[in-house]
Amino acid sequence: MRRGIAATALVASLALAATACGGDSDSGDKAGGPVTITWWDTSNATNEAPTYKALVKEFEAANKDIKVNFVNVPFDQAQNKFDTAAGSKGAPDVLRSEVGWTPAFAKKGFFLPLDGTEALAEQDKFKSNLLEQAKYEGKTYGVPFTTDTLAFVYNKALFAKADVEAPKTWDDLKKAAATIKAKTGVDGYWGSTAGYYAQPFLYGEGTDMVDAEAKKITIKSAEATKGYSTWLSLFEGKGLHKADVTADAYAHIQDAFVNGKVASIIQGPWEITNFYKGSAFKDKNNLGIATVPAGSAGKAGAPTGGHNLSVYAGSSKDKQEAALKFVKFMTSAKAQETIALKNSTLPTRDDAYTEQVKADPGIAGYQTVLSAAQPRPALPEYSSLWGPMDDELPQIASGKESLDKGLSDAEAAFTKLVPDFSK
Repeated sequence: MRRGIAATALVASLALAATACGGDSDSGDKAGGPVTITWWDTSNATNEAPTYKALVKEFEAANKDIKVNFVNVPFDQAQNKFDTAAGSKGAPDVLRSEVGWTPAFAKKGFFLPLDGTEALAEQDKFKSNLLEQAKYEGKTYGVPFTTDTLAFVYNKALFAKADVEAPKTWDDLKKAAATIKAKTGVDGYWGSTAGYYAQPFLYGEGTDMVDAEAKKITIKSAEATKGYSTWLSLFEGKGLHKADVTADAYAHIQDAFVNGKVASIIQGPWEITNFYKGSAFKDKNNLGIATVPAGSAGKAGAPTGGHNLSVYAGSSKDKQEAALKFVKFMTSAKAQETIALKNSTLPTRDDAYTEQVKADPGIAGYQTVLSAAQPRPALPEYSSLWGPMDDELPQIASGKESLDKGLSDAEAAFTKLVPDFSK
């Protein structure tokens, strides 16, 4: 979900060349014929997209007057591609937009306000905090499609063999990792150097990268420094795997966990289906899921993530009407249940958490940690702040930069992204 696949990117780029004008061109719609809309899906092409393709066919069968041009765009390329396409009036009619992109595109006028439209006809069915993340300046610009957060995921068998429990604090994790290493020979924990995955360490100290309400950059505050110091300390010590700063770090960490070579990691529900493919989780019930450990401030939590379905404001009226109907279908309780059962992703509406959906231990486990998830501020530039952190944290973790130097460089980068914020 947060990584691109090269082969997929090549195929998608060719597809985009052919469909980039799907948003505002009516050339493919014959008079009296069906309206064709283009949907850019940003999900994993292997694990998730097939389910969406099947739902598109179901929608078309029930709506003969609408055709959906499905294009899977690699997640790590989609934000820039849409920004470019929308700026030239050639964006898709519907975008699977990461929640952090929504305020940024809404501010630019790229998204259609959905309040009072068919797409939000069942607004009261969705989780209220997820609807808040789809808003910008009081208007709603997306319908919650999937939601997620980060959790502490662990191998129950290895934890049981070492006679340790899921840690409540980061200090607990250090002790557990050392015990697991001593009793099983396997590293107890492997952390990530990506900015998004380091976010829980800030929340654990009661802070964030910025204070959006006070319009202040807080990445070098005492609380943030303490959080990142704790993050850094988890790369060195008995049972703690050293930092991987290679381009394939995500895959290395994931592979080690699913095959029982490391006992715990921090990860999101978009990997549930891949967990089950590993040798360590042939028995799905061996997957342990807990809230991320708390910091010294006694706080525990991770970012609320996920995706909204948004409609391009530059599309023609008939395409917008078709897009609104499509969004309503894809976010219906029935579609949400289907997506959850097929993809093991978390629904965004309460009536989609059926008994069958909750029978998946991965979904049930992540559902329990959602209450600790922290919504991101409605700051258009917020998701861009992780870029500098993705640059600096690997340098810090590898010892090429001191923590102070890395955070100072990140702070300098932030002043360009949010120039009206104070330090």
